[in-house]
Amino acid sequence: MNKKTIWITGGSTGIGKALAIKFANEGWNVAVSARRENLLNEISDNHENISSFPLDVTDKSKCKEVFEKIKNKFENIDICFFSTGTWDPKKEKDIDVEQIEEVFKINFFGTLNSIKAVEEYFKNKKSGTITIVSSIAGYRGLPNSTGYGPSKSALNNLAESLYFDFGRSNVRVCLVSPGFIKTPMTDKNDFKMPFLKTTEYAADKIYDGLINKKAFEIHFPKSLTITLKILSFLPSKIYFALVGKMTKYQKKN
Repeated sequence: MNKKTIWITGGSTGIGKALAIKFANEGWNVAVSARRENLLNEISDNHENISSFPLDVTDKSKCKEVFEKIKNKFENIDICFFSTGTWDPKKEKDIDVEQIEEVFKINFFGTLNSIKAVEEYFKNKKSGTITIVSSIAGYRGLPNSTGYGPSKSALNNLAESLYFDFGRSNVRVCLVSPGFIKTPMTDKNDFKMPFLKTTEYAADKIYDGLINKKAFEIHFPKSLTITLKILSFLPSKIYFALVGKMTKYQKKN
């Protein structure tokens, strides 16, 4: 029996790296992509099931080129997991247009470029899973999140739209909304992160959601995400008051 194959972007660190190792340990072929080739090679050198395919997802033509290489090597791709993302809290406190453009270029358009690269393959194959990694920050507006939150909110909407478009071809679209996971990116945060979890915890939850469950959204930890989901349904006035209190945001008179 041929091994199944997953392609993971953002696979050099954080959740992407942990998930690559998880799938490799479960016997899958894993293609990992990220900009930092040295980190990818480190992972692939230490795991025989993991192969390195360096990629900057903001380059449309490179996304297609790299996917062709992955197809040539493994022939059959079962899951694509698109988790490239960037976040700089220091630059989110004011409206920095250039920074916001950069965040959208990587978080939203980088993911879109990756999906476009695999669109024809999956629609012709009529099976498989495309996974978009968002965040709890995409549920509703939060303080000091002028670029990151809106980029993740856009991914949520995109995933829902593509759910219908790919569903016609029997291709599953899945949204992943992690809470606070200890990664080099969240290490930049200067506030206490509730229910902070490890990347291994995230990888276990994602693997279970992709392989054993059929839900559209994989979100965790539930103790945090369910609370935020309830908050997202509240009227704006109540939502602003509660989130303001939780984040110690004070409105200036």
